Amino acid sequence: MNIVRTVIKGVGGYLPTRVLTNEDLAKVVDTSDQWITERTGIKERRIAAEGELTSTMGAIAARRALDDAGVAPKDIDLIILATSTPD
Repeated sequence: MNIVRTVIKGVGGYLPTRVLTNEDLAKVVDTSDQWITERTGIKERRIAAEGELTSTMGAIAARRALDDAGVAPKDIDLIILATSTPD
């Protein structure tokens, strides 16, 4: 029997710089920070800039993970990206 071993050597992430808070939403929609927070637990969300695609953000996160691991791209077999918001 073959045993497959998987090792996570590094992780990377990326967040867009634009932040949209519940207070920001309350200025344009009839809601409040308290109402949103109580129902969703969300206090703020990040908004991608024009032209900032899921693939763009994923590529930055992947480069950061490689840097974190001290690994060259040629030395890896697989990168996994999961998203509910594709390009």
